[in-house]
Amino acid sequence: MIKIFINKYLNTISALQAFQLIRFGSFFLVSIIFTKSNLTTEAIGSFEIFLFLATLLCSFWINGLIQSFMPLSSNNNTFGKTEGTRSPELFNAFILITVLSIIVILVLLSFRDLIADLLNQSGDIPFFGLLLPYIFLSCPAYLIEYIYLLKNRPAWILGYAVITFSIQVLIISLPPILGYGMEYSIGGLLIMSAVRYTWIIALLSKYAKPIFSATFINEHLKFGFPLIISALLASSAIYVDGVIVLNRFDAATFAVFRYGAKELPFVVLIANAFSIAIIPEFSKGGKISDALKKLKKKSGNMMHFLFPLTVVFLLTSNWLYPRIFNEEFAKSASIFNIYLLLISSRLVFPHPIIIGLKKTNIVMYASLAEFVLNAALSLLFIQFWGIEGVAFATVIAYILQKIIWVLYNKFRLKIQPGQYIPVLPLAVYSVILIVVFIIMY
Repeated sequence: MIKIFINKYLNTISALQAFQLIRFGSFFLVSIIFTKSNLTTEAIGSFEIFLFLATLLCSFWINGLIQSFMPLSSNNNTFGKTEGTRSPELFNAFILITVLSIIVILVLLSFRDLIADLLNQSGDIPFFGLLLPYIFLSCPAYLIEYIYLLKNRPAWILGYAVITFSIQVLIISLPPILGYGMEYSIGGLLIMSAVRYTWIIALLSKYAKPIFSATFINEHLKFGFPLIISALLASSAIYVDGVIVLNRFDAATFAVFRYGAKELPFVVLIANAFSIAIIPEFSKGGKISDALKKLKKKSGNMMHFLFPLTVVFLLTSNWLYPRIFNEEFAKSASIFNIYLLLISSRLVFPHPIIIGLKKTNIVMYASLAEFVLNAALSLLFIQFWGIEGVAFATVIAYILQKIIWVLYNKFRLKIQPGQYIPVLPLAVYSVILIVVFIIMY
């Protein structure tokens, strides 16, 4: 029965989407357990700072390197088209991520006091001694699920997620339940990072060919640089919005904005996982028309599920927010509703085509345009609509980014929007979404 289910419903795309949801769910569950334990708010805050700093320093370049590795993994200028089960590209990608992890560690060691001051930590960065090995062990392990993706092992992606994140929830949440301090939970997180590092070493021994190539690493960096900058700009936009709000309003208003300035997590996770998983379809050298049809079909299926779910949240957010949080955060619902509009552009996927065909510069330029427009419109709109104006600016800027990519595909790559975008469902769902938004607004 399980085998029939896997063969019928599970593929590398759905498996990677499930992986991202399980990872998000595991950390969300841990956060709930922490709040129900005897841990102080300060202790929970130290855990969040620990994760925040690791994510801030590493996520953007890991994301850019993994996206760029997808099309290079089997077809590149250094090794040509790789055949067989063992890959020199994989070995060099691991080396590159490891070296960059060490550089991040050296940056932390060199600017420890400055970073602590920036984080408003008058003493020191929380659990600094554990943060360094955590970065070293955890960063290369991000390759694991993508190795399974490239090897077409969807069941292993799902199995790896269920096994490791189940153990992680247990090993992190059990110490505070038993009355131990946060250092034991951080220690548990470090143990899981060591387990994942051992896992990636085992995969490398099976699938990687240990041939060091500075040429390939240079090719990988050159190809991935625009994607790294794009990811950096995307993450920076969130902080720019926060600074703009803080500059005009008090801390209470800032908290209202931050609690509302969120998309539905599963929409973002499912969309991002899909966009990365589909990239290899455009770099295999086969018929691009088949890849475009697959992109159109899969994105259409996501629309049929995620748009109605978003409408439900639009209809209920004004009721949910005061009950999940409190009455002081009721206004956060209006910010949240504006961010829900992002789904119309979130489920349009011109960029996997661009990355798969190795045209990454336009990804960076479009992200830069989004960043600049978002900042400019936020400064303008905040004068007329307050914090809601900042949210509207984000929606408009993100739409611009997608329009630039769609136009690039159309005029430079000669790929028409209708070849990979389910235009009619997108239009119908978007109209319904906007009508519901106006009614609820």
